[in-house]
Amino acid sequence: MSVSSMLGLGQTAFELGLICSLTVLALFLSYSMLNVCDLSTDGCFTMGACVGAMVAAAGYPLLSLPAAMAAGVCSGWITAFLQTRLGVESLLAGIIVNTGLYSVNIAIMGGSSIVNLNKAETAFTMLKTALADTPLAGCQTLIIAALAVLLVALFLVWFLNTRLGLSIRATGDNPDMVRSSSINPIFTTTVGLCVANAFTALSGCLLAQSQKSTEINIGSGMVTIALASLLIGSTLKGHGRMGLRILFAVIGSVIFRLVYTIALRLDMPAYMLKLVSSVIVIIAISGPYLKRQWPGWKRRLTHSLGKDGGNA
Repeated sequence: MSVSSMLGLGQTAFELGLICSLTVLALFLSYSMLNVCDLSTDGCFTMGACVGAMVAAAGYPLLSLPAAMAAGVCSGWITAFLQTRLGVESLLAGIIVNTGLYSVNIAIMGGSSIVNLNKAETAFTMLKTALADTPLAGCQTLIIAALAVLLVALFLVWFLNTRLGLSIRATGDNPDMVRSSSINPIFTTTVGLCVANAFTALSGCLLAQSQKSTEINIGSGMVTIALASLLIGSTLKGHGRMGLRILFAVIGSVIFRLVYTIALRLDMPAYMLKLVSSVIVIIAISGPYLKRQWPGWKRRLTHSLGKDGGNA
């Protein structure tokens, strides 16, 4: 493989990692801060892609971004409503919403399972035209993805240190204490899930427009990918300032995409990539535990080998 092709693959993995890191930041808010495992991520990601594609195809490329985020807010509100008002467990609520969104997403695409954007103007094609004949020509995907991640990361750092953001963090840590402090956990949970799902839908919208198409399974497995990326980031920097935790969540997403790219370059069959995702999740989850247990295992192994040597 030539150096230029390696750089091209690395840039593509970096761009995809940045776009998907918006979903990772959504899980950072819902899973790490609010302590809610939102399994509607796959359907919400697809809905953002569908809404963004349809609005862009209708001739409103810039409007497609806030429209996708608004659709994500609706998805988050329904998930929160099931949890907080109807008493549905968070895992089950996510599964129910994710299942229902499959039909909703096909309806958004006009009964079709795929939308082609080759002839439609998107945010990426607009920037590509603007950057023509400049040193940044061809970097439109990287610029938009990096700008979106920067804005979302800055918003999260600010939001999670506001009174409402601190209430959301407290709800995830101890909802009983929050309730006794005259803070409404129903409101904080709803706001947290709405904001998180808005980021997920924005991620889906950007991916669809960058690929110039969307289809009904574009978000399949996204919750696993995002969770693996989040756990990789937390393993690298599990504690510390909020800004650093958010930064390493983004880095975890890029690392995951690089691993994906390497797997593809090793001629691994496409159907094996789901297994790769699962293995990465297992390593990311068990890594810190194995690291803590290693000194004890090492002592027992050394002691066992010492006894065997003495008996000999």
